[in-house]
Amino acid sequence: GVLFNKGAGQHILKNPLVVNSIIEKAALRRTDVILEVGPGTGNLTVKMLEKVKKVIACEIDPRLVGELQKRVQGTCLANKLEIKVGDILKTDLPFFDACVANLPYQISSPFVFKLLLHRPFFRCAILMFQREFALRLVAKPGTKLYCRLSINTQLLARVDHLMKVGKNNFRPPPKVESSVVRIEPKNPPPPINFQEWDGLVRIAFVRKNKTLSAAFKSSAVAQLLDHNYRIHCSLHNTVMRKLKAEYISNVFNVHVSRTSTNLIKNCCLLSNTIEIPENFKIAEKIQTVLKNTGYSEKRARSMDIDDFIRLLHGFNSEGIHFS
Repeated sequence: GVLFNKGAGQHILKNPLVVNSIIEKAALRRTDVILEVGPGTGNLTVKMLEKVKKVIACEIDPRLVGELQKRVQGTCLANKLEIKVGDILKTDLPFFDACVANLPYQISSPFVFKLLLHRPFFRCAILMFQREFALRLVAKPGTKLYCRLSINTQLLARVDHLMKVGKNNFRPPPKVESSVVRIEPKNPPPPINFQEWDGLVRIAFVRKNKTLSAAFKSSAVAQLLDHNYRIHCSLHNTVMRKLKAEYISNVFNVHVSRTSTNLIKNCCLLSNTIEIPENFKIAEKIQTVLKNTGYSEKRARSMDIDDFIRLLHGFNSEGIHFS
């Protein structure tokens, strides 16, 4: 038999009742292409191959790839299985309808966001996680486990805790309990730049029990936002100058005689460049935005998605950006 590498998160799901339950909750269709990460010896893979069009299994350990190939060799399932050998985090994801996986727990967070930012959209993912990680994914504002992971995942997807799985259902048993979670991406996604959003949320959740006023007083935060603000002003001014030049050129080429009044009026609108005063302090501007939006004394631990959307809009409308 194969010696499993616990350090690499190799804990094979051995209980057929749990395997069947996961497959049932995935609501697989005959026409589905399924992405599986960390198939191990194929207990879940083989059951899925009986129900779907194709399984793309991604495995980093060549020994387990050999075990999986042996298991389907010479059967009618072999031509429905595609095996990709390598690190899933360094690989472009293929097209798939659903993802079903007993993940190596150490890649949980990066893999979730790789999935959620993947296009085209997939229908859903049924994933096995370490229990505490699973509970963080579904945590609500004001609860102990609510964190940046919770709000970022819930911005992009609907997340449901499906079932608990005890450690004795695995070989070798892990040190922690597990849970199965269903993740369904929001389609269409919210009209938000995720890098900007995550930049704001990251600052707010560094100390989630602090007020936002205190969280934004960090010198590193001020330095970053000052740098971004100056870039924003510079880009804005460049665009405005270009628009102004194009506008004047177009007007003079078309109607010189009739547009002098409109030309003056529109040139004034287009000359709206941003000048940064010599004594400018970004820290003061940040605190003004927090005060004006009403979030100065709020704490990240109790703020929901709508709160952060309003706060991000407040910062952006003042030219403050997070990416």
